[in-house]
Amino acid sequence: MIALADIQRAQARLADTLAPTPLVLDHALSDRLARRVWLKGELFQRTGSFKARGALNWLRTAGPKELAGGLGAVSAGNHALGLAWAARQAEVPVTIVMPENASPFKVAGSRDLGAEVILHGDINAAWALMHRLVEERGLTLVHPYDDERIMAGQGTVGLEILEQAPAASAILCPIGGGGLIGGIGVATASLRPSLALLGVEPAGAASMAHAWARGGMHRLAHVETCAKSLAAAIVGEHTYPLSRRHVCELVAVDETAIHRAMRHLLYRGKLAAEPGAAVGVAALLEAAVTLPPEGDIVVVITGGNLGREELEAFL
Repeated sequence: MIALADIQRAQARLADTLAPTPLVLDHALSDRLARRVWLKGELFQRTGSFKARGALNWLRTAGPKELAGGLGAVSAGNHALGLAWAARQAEVPVTIVMPENASPFKVAGSRDLGAEVILHGDINAAWALMHRLVEERGLTLVHPYDDERIMAGQGTVGLEILEQAPAASAILCPIGGGGLIGGIGVATASLRPSLALLGVEPAGAASMAHAWARGGMHRLAHVETCAKSLAAAIVGEHTYPLSRRHVCELVAVDETAIHRAMRHLLYRGKLAAEPGAAVGVAALLEAAVTLPPEGDIVVVITGGNLGREELEAFL
């Protein structure tokens, strides 16, 4: 399990390259809830999402043997972008397998950063192919969320929130595989244990709720959601227990709610976020989550990687 010290070391390790992302006050949501609602702008991070944090932390702690044969990963897109960018800094080749329905914007972006991108089946089929490629090519697998170095890098989001929002009583965080909320949970539980950490999933890919209901990791047979960055079919060996330890509540939002939240972010928040980044706002708009009685609310806006054609679906 990662500890606070791992996240603090990651923050120091990344500081020369990755700047803190801003908190943006959502005036409309603040008026609606009669309390300040801050949006943590991870869409402004390098490669357009929080994933650059974990990827760069992984690369900067990797040994020569891990890098010698090149890297491999499965990703719906943001991990691919973050890892391709970080690996290019170290001149290490990367092979990414993405589902066939992956965002064309993210596929093109990953290739532009030098990654070999293979489109294959759904997320479960993509994982099966990557495991074969690891054996055949001698790649080192860099897991998108179930890796302690990745989670430590993602946890730096939590440290920044604690520094930037001293009056916050709750953080709403999207959940895909659970790496981000796992890292944030370690930071907040260590430094501000009274803060409520609330997880939000798309109803069509509620893999963490699926695990909670069954008392451990269980794969979803099928995922279907416009929030493709959250479409993990199974949570992680590390992320599951961290979520059980630190997450106060899990909620799911449906596709209609995500569309509504996307329009809110575009027209009221002035942010071109991607659907997976909008689920926390969706939970607030739908009053789907139990909030502390007072204090500021922080919603993590995890990324903003989507092309024009994808964006048009939410206009």
